Amino acid sequence: QVQLVESGGGLVQAGGSLRLSCAASGRTFSNYGMGWFRQAPGKEREFVAAITRSGRSTVYADSVKGRFTISRDNAKNTVYLQMNGLKPEDTAVFYCAAESSLVLTQTPREYDYWGQGTQVTVSS
Repeated sequence: QVQLVESGGGLVQAGGSLRLSCAASGRTFSNYGMGWFRQAPGKEREFVAAITRSGRSTVYADSVKGRFTISRDNAKNTVYLQMNGLKPEDTAVFYCAAESSLVLTQTPREYDYWGQGTQVTVSS
């Protein structure tokens, strides 16, 4: 089992920044690729970003490319999502997730463990 706890959400004005953190415990963190997803009210959960076990490779949704940065610190068992240039349409509950494959994946069902989510609200 891997336990994931997100933090860092909040209310921010459009154009502002937030950094989300996801702390992992349980099994060896560096054995898992990590992803960030988000879900807005009335919408399906959507992929935001993912990072490989080593942190050498990343992938982003087109909607956040150039504004968001995913990173990880395996010594701290933590994955981060730096969000700059936030827009009202970024408002959602953000979730981190862990998966045990060797490739980056954007598909929620391929992730094995999920956090409880953290709310991000961007005002216009």
